[in-house]
Amino acid sequence: MVARVVVVGNEKGGSGKSTTSMHVLIGLLLEGGRVAAIDLDGRQRTLSRYLENRRDYIARHGLRLAMPGFATITPSDLPSRDAAEADEAERFRAALDGFLPHHDFVLVDCPGADTYLARLGHSFADILITPVNDSFIDVDLLAHVDPENLKVIRPSRYSAMVWEQRKQRFARDRGNIDWVVIRNRVSHLDARNKRNVGQVLKALEKRVGFRFLPGLSERVIFRELFLSGLTLLDLDKTGSGLSMAQAAARQEVRNLMLGLNLITEN
Repeated sequence: MVARVVVVGNEKGGSGKSTTSMHVLIGLLLEGGRVAAIDLDGRQRTLSRYLENRRDYIARHGLRLAMPGFATITPSDLPSRDAAEADEAERFRAALDGFLPHHDFVLVDCPGADTYLARLGHSFADILITPVNDSFIDVDLLAHVDPENLKVIRPSRYSAMVWEQRKQRFARDRGNIDWVVIRNRVSHLDARNKRNVGQVLKALEKRVGFRFLPGLSERVIFRELFLSGLTLLDLDKTGSGLSMAQAAARQEVRNLMLGLNLITEN
């Protein structure tokens, strides 16, 4: 069986792509899946650094924690655009083709910008996960919204790019991309902005063609785990135990995995 390709993408940085990628990766591993990762943001390398931190933490503390294989694709330094894009495509396809036959899932983390590698990665998705913050700044990436009545005026640049990559995917192998927008860093407090953002995202589901799911709440723990390379799914295996807030956050991760149809309820 050929692996399913899970792409995490958003042209805007700071939406929680790498945190989402890491928790999905480890969640799949803990479910018994054979999982690999490709970091297409070879300049910033956030996911790669997260995984390197995890590898070092495991070695330093002698732990037996799940660890995926991963590859990092750096931007080409060839002088011409055509040559650079061909070089990047070749290295990405080599990494993907190397992982696909031996894994159940390959997760591709895209840069937070409109680049050739990002578009190429999107075009190979079976599942595309787009995290957005609870803000109209992030919603603007998906669609232009009338500020008076919150009606959607038209899809925005990222939605147009996803539509184009869906066509590329169908032309290549008649495959479809299941696009899922998740709402990250949601405040626990009720507020008018929170309700308005939810209203617009719901309206966009059919207009733009994605599924809308709750993502991960705003929690300091997500930022603190980066240096150790851990996720909320690891904490009870390191001897540190779980607080009630951490247990609730871990359930959010599991609910997200269920909503993405990556795992099944036991």
